[in-house]
Amino acid sequence: MSKANKSKYALLGMLSLSPMSGYTIKKTISRSLGHFWHESYPQIYPTLKQLEAEGLTTSTMDKQEGRPDSLVYSLTERGWEELQRWLERPFEYQVERHELLLKLFFAGIAPASLSIEHVRRHRAVQAQALQTYGQIEAELKTMQPQHANLPYWLMTLSYGKHIMRAQLAWCDETLAALEHIAAEEAKK
Repeated sequence: MSKANKSKYALLGMLSLSPMSGYTIKKTISRSLGHFWHESYPQIYPTLKQLEAEGLTTSTMDKQEGRPDSLVYSLTERGWEELQRWLERPFEYQVERHELLLKLFFAGIAPASLSIEHVRRHRAVQAQALQTYGQIEAELKTMQPQHANLPYWLMTLSYGKHIMRAQLAWCDETLAALEHIAAEEAKK
């Protein structure tokens, strides 16, 4: 299944939460799914038009004072059914593209100090993400304690927290190895 098709289901899922404009979808994805799924405006707007053409959504014009009018999309019955069918299908594994690992794979031709800086930077980002996930979890539990989707939202946060902890452990292990390599380089 292509990324565009997966974008279709990300948008259907967002619209299952409430009717939204393309702008609101992007903002909501950034605050929620954005830790594991990204959609850009060039993906969102054509996909919304496609969903409407397929009869999976409808749109109404929302007239706003002082701001441009916007189309607000809602799921149709067919949209709900399509989202449900997609949820029932097995997911596809995707190969992650990770530039840090690509750089490390070829790092033997550069000083280890460069790789140390890359890994330290990566570690700082992962530590910040872990802290952010903890804050998001606390906010959700406080602001949405009775929401039917809360257990599922917490599951995705738990996944992220586990990944971040594993990343931090990997960074520490890798930094120790790289520092050993740097020490050997310094002897030469």
